[in-house]
Amino acid sequence: MIRVIRQGWDQLSIYLPVLLMGLLALGTWWLVRNAPMPQLPAIDRPVKHQPDYFMKNFSVKSFDATGRLQSEVQGVEARHYPDTDTLEIDRVRMRSIGPDGRLTVATADRALSNADGSEVQLFGNAIVTREPLPAKPGAPAQPRMEFRGEFLHAFTNTERVRSDQPVTLTRGNDRFTADGMDYDNLDQVLQLRGRVRGMILPGKK
Repeated sequence: MIRVIRQGWDQLSIYLPVLLMGLLALGTWWLVRNAPMPQLPAIDRPVKHQPDYFMKNFSVKSFDATGRLQSEVQGVEARHYPDTDTLEIDRVRMRSIGPDGRLTVATADRALSNADGSEVQLFGNAIVTREPLPAKPGAPAQPRMEFRGEFLHAFTNTERVRSDQPVTLTRGNDRFTADGMDYDNLDQVLQLRGRVRGMILPGKK
């Protein structure tokens, strides 16, 4: 009896490594099957130039800390594009009131503004008007100014207006036309480029 058991054990010991390898393979298969799948890196898909929200017949106003109106933007329709973080406005009208109370109005068939409104491009029948400012102690009067063209590029923070297309500038009774311009309101410098024509009327005595 003991001999039979020993022979059976010897035979089992021969197949024991194969049995253990089978169990190990089965355990490995079970672990792989039930282990959580690793998260694959997200595939960067190109962002399409499509608006993510609209506004129609809108008016947006901004005020300073004292409640004084600083600016207002109106339009028939506005579209925000997330890929460029820009706002496109149809039939835009913008009003801005400076610290000195001077009113600036801009209108156009279409406008394109960056995220913070520091750059605004005006397309089609673009007009930027700065209303006159009366004289104050130590500061002379400022006449009405108007820029006209099919394209005007306004930089609100630095108070500059540029264009690489024909423009018409009217300052008081004076009138100029040019193929392009760069106006710096802070430095009171106007550069006209290309074919420049002007009409300057004598001031009132």
